[in-house]
Amino acid sequence: MTNPDGTPIWYELMTDAPDAAQAFYAPVMGWVFDTPPGGMERDYRIFTAADGEGVGGVISTTMPATWAVYFGVGDVDAMAARVTDLGGRVHLGPQDIPGVGRFAFVTDPQGASFYLMRGDSAADSTAFAPARPGHCSWNELVTSDQDGSFAFYGALFGWTKAGAMPMEGMGDYSFIGHDGGMIGAMMTAPQPGTVPFWNFAFTVPDIDRAKAAVEAAGGTVRQGPVELPGDEGDWMIQITDPQGAKVMLTGKRPGGAV
Repeated sequence: MTNPDGTPIWYELMTDAPDAAQAFYAPVMGWVFDTPPGGMERDYRIFTAADGEGVGGVISTTMPATWAVYFGVGDVDAMAARVTDLGGRVHLGPQDIPGVGRFAFVTDPQGASFYLMRGDSAADSTAFAPARPGHCSWNELVTSDQDGSFAFYGALFGWTKAGAMPMEGMGDYSFIGHDGGMIGAMMTAPQPGTVPFWNFAFTVPDIDRAKAAVEAAGGTVRQGPVELPGDEGDWMIQITDPQGAKVMLTGKRPGGAV
């Protein structure tokens, strides 16, 4: 892959119930699931959007259900060393997945975890493509130190602070600039002592239909639909899937607000 360093190129749901996760997200997101041939010792399922493009995978784990992100880099080994130099930690050193690519699992200095990845494919990833249903639309870092996080990711990936929006009683919601665009934002954790983490939103064609599908499939809508700032007419819901993984969905209201 030739995506610029720091581009979100893959998303991964870690869960102890892959069958149940697939049964939930297939009707909610319209994802199609498949098991790749070889290269993985554990149950691993790739999901693709309706346009046929790969977006992420579901991996079986005994840990609490959660979502993770892979950031593309040209040199995994050099970037892993750079993470350490900048005050982060390498929890799983660089290694290969045959036929897939090379990766490492790391945390930033505040404790938010993510993957570094150099894919073997010659094609660029389109996992992050906000306008396309089934793809990721937003990458949100909930952190204890926005200034420290921008310093770290700026030095690692070249990210910049691309403006901010005040949140009542919660400080700024600071936008992340990358490669001439905006890929997400950083916010300060509302509860002191919260372990920093990455949070994600995925695009759906109709936010109200998605909300109904979440509830019908046994998920919980924690908030929304909430209209998002801007002129795009986008709405957002925050949900928890039946296994406890939290994620956001964004989309239009083709039938108008209700």
